[in-house]
Amino acid sequence: MSQQEPSGDWVSQLVGVLDRTVSTVRNRTTRPAILVVRALVYGVLAAVLGLFALILLAIALVRVAVLATQERVWLADLIVGALFCIIGLFFWMRRHVKPAD
Repeated sequence: MSQQEPSGDWVSQLVGVLDRTVSTVRNRTTRPAILVVRALVYGVLAAVLGLFALILLAIALVRVAVLATQERVWLADLIVGALFCIIGLFFWMRRHVKPAD
């Protein structure tokens, strides 16, 4: 009875199959999850920085209005408040109201 000697190549083939399988599973699960998380992180960061920029812009607008009205703070506040109300009304009119069922 002759026994066939197993070739040493089957180990490398098995490792290759396992490597391809793990790579396929990783590409189909981990990479999309990483992309979603990365998009969420960058989106939140952009929102926070945008909000910070809007706050600084509002502060600068008040300061410019105070200087333009010769230090009459009440008039500068009135002008900036009216401007914010007009902007708010503009966006309020552009909202989409869902009809009541």
